[in-house]
Amino acid sequence: MASDPRIALVDDDAAVRDALKWLFASRGHSVASFESAAALLADRDPSRFSCLVLDLRMPGMGGMELFQTLVGRGYCPPTLFLTGHGDVPQAVAALKQGAVDFLEKPFDDNALVSLVENCLSLDTERRGAWERRRQIERRLGDLTPREREVMALFLDGKLNKQIADELDISMKTVEVHRARVLEKMGVKSAVELANLLKELD
Repeated sequence: MASDPRIALVDDDAAVRDALKWLFASRGHSVASFESAAALLADRDPSRFSCLVLDLRMPGMGGMELFQTLVGRGYCPPTLFLTGHGDVPQAVAALKQGAVDFLEKPFDDNALVSLVENCLSLDTERRGAWERRRQIERRLGDLTPREREVMALFLDGKLNKQIADELDISMKTVEVHRARVLEKMGVKSAVELANLLKELD
């Protein structure tokens, strides 16, 4: 069993938490369980988990509000909701906002484990893309305001002389800025840079 839990379970019902911890342990997965949304948010880093299993209806902050809070923070792991029958419309709304799926209580154990394992696989794919975006954004953040101006113009297809005229600087200065932009962004050409920035779209 993994020593560092990849699954986070948030449910205010202790009996549900205990039952699901046992279920996941029986399938080789370790779980960190939390009695409330606030408890998860107080964790050292909720985004470290690879799957979130959230009860939709809880005292205080509910599962939907917790999910929206985590999405607003940056990376939100693939999320499943556990719902009562009357909460299905809200669960469907969560799907539209990026949740992976929901299960109505009482649910089938095998169905839940299967969905969680799908989330664990999905996390690997999503987290890689998210880390890549963060890396590109960090590189962009290292550019000076002038380097950003030069970059925008050469990505617009303008020649060095046109950029120099537009910014009222020498062609040599444009060349220096252009070279620094490519170096900081980790690419060798404007085409490579354009393709890199498309990953942020």
